[in-house]
Amino acid sequence: MAFEGPFEDRLAIHELVAAYADAVTLNDAQAWGALWAEDSVWELAAIPGMEHVVGRDAIVKAWSAAMDSLPPMVATSTLGAVAVTGDTATGRAYPREFIIWPDGRTRTDTGRYDDTYVKWDGRWLFKSRTYTSLHSA
Repeated sequence: MAFEGPFEDRLAIHELVAAYADAVTLNDAQAWGALWAEDSVWELAAIPGMEHVVGRDAIVKAWSAAMDSLPPMVATSTLGAVAVTGDTATGRAYPREFIIWPDGRTRTDTGRYDDTYVKWDGRWLFKSRTYTSLHSA
């Protein structure tokens, strides 16, 4: 998969992925939740209880609980590929989170999201995100 489909849609999906990282950095549950389709799916196999979360409300609740257990972080994400077909698309994104604990310890998590997107009411949203951890240090 490369970058395929109308430029305007690919740009909007790029902005969706960037907005996700921004909302994580700001710990803004409202902004973060607004990026998901109502019937979306979030899968984080390595985190007990988050292996398969269905529905925007449940996803936001799980994310908020996870964020409450972490210190502030800076999140970035790079879109690796996106293919748009009509009002649906698939893609890959590579997130990185930089965490500094109050005692000075640091952690960097790097992974891959395999995504599906849906265009709803003129806006691109996450339909599903499946996370694979690539490195943690």
